[in-house]
Amino acid sequence: MKNHKIEGVDWRKIIKKYQPENWRSIWQIINTLVPYIGLFALMFWSVSVSYWLTLLLSIPTAGFMVRTFIIFHDCGHGSFFKSKRANLIVGIITGILVYTPWQLWWHEHNVHHANAGNLDKRGIGDVDTWTVEEYLAAPFWKKFWYRIMRHPLVMFSIGAMIVFAVVKRFPLASHGKKERASIWWTNLALLVLISGLMTLVGWKTFLIVQLPILLFGTSAGGWMFYVQHNYESVYWERQENWDFYKAAMDGSSLYELPAILQWFTGNIGFHHIHHLGSRIPNYKLQQCFEENPLFQVKSLNMWTSLKTLRLRLWDEAAQKMVGWEVLKKYRKETNMA
Repeated sequence: MKNHKIEGVDWRKIIKKYQPENWRSIWQIINTLVPYIGLFALMFWSVSVSYWLTLLLSIPTAGFMVRTFIIFHDCGHGSFFKSKRANLIVGIITGILVYTPWQLWWHEHNVHHANAGNLDKRGIGDVDTWTVEEYLAAPFWKKFWYRIMRHPLVMFSIGAMIVFAVVKRFPLASHGKKERASIWWTNLALLVLISGLMTLVGWKTFLIVQLPILLFGTSAGGWMFYVQHNYESVYWERQENWDFYKAAMDGSSLYELPAILQWFTGNIGFHHIHHLGSRIPNYKLQQCFEENPLFQVKSLNMWTSLKTLRLRLWDEAAQKMVGWEVLKKYRKETNMA
């Protein structure tokens, strides 16, 4: 952090004012987990009536899955409760409900927060983003894989579900001892929970209920995470020029959503505020934004956010995200040289 004062104001003092309130956190748990579990049970019942009804119910249920993830996410930042122990307990439980190992998420996501917008420290807890030069220099098979992984049909459908339901079930060589233990304990808890539900309702019924929730929930979550850091004017810099405040304010979006979607996504659309002060609970992000003119930035809305779908690479020369079409220009310049 090179500068704590912007326009003569110490932004660190501002964000410290927005602390968690336990009663609001408890109420959020109630108004999230009660309908989430209730809708889940209702979906099991609906299978015997009409599977179209089941699919219809999976949409709000997936919304509550996203909202449950927001609680889990805040616990990981230590921003949901004042108590570290309360954050840990609620974080582990909600992590199981959203298929995410607590310690693994805590480590990777906090690395992401510490390095967001830093070109020299990419690769942990973020959406894989290459520069134009890196893409042009890569072998064919790596280019092919990158194109697949950056395709919207992969990122916001089956790809997101595979990451949460499958990839996070297996430790990697890069994971530490605590991350590995977290993965295996989460897997064990999921095994017990899923086995119990399958015994109760049957494995086929469980799958046709759970899979749509996972698909819609992870797709929505994947989209939110993508649009938070992938837009044309997003901030990327090399280590020597990287600045924490600029990375938060210019490298994380302000995403304006309809009130109902903002509620389901736990105000995470105020993502620049969240990156500036990750200890601010989700239910105070909007308040922080509205009370401080210093934090006013250009926003994305649902229409303009769709334009980000064409963006694939970071152009260091132009200092912006670009689509595949820019490759023709660079190849032409290379051939001319």
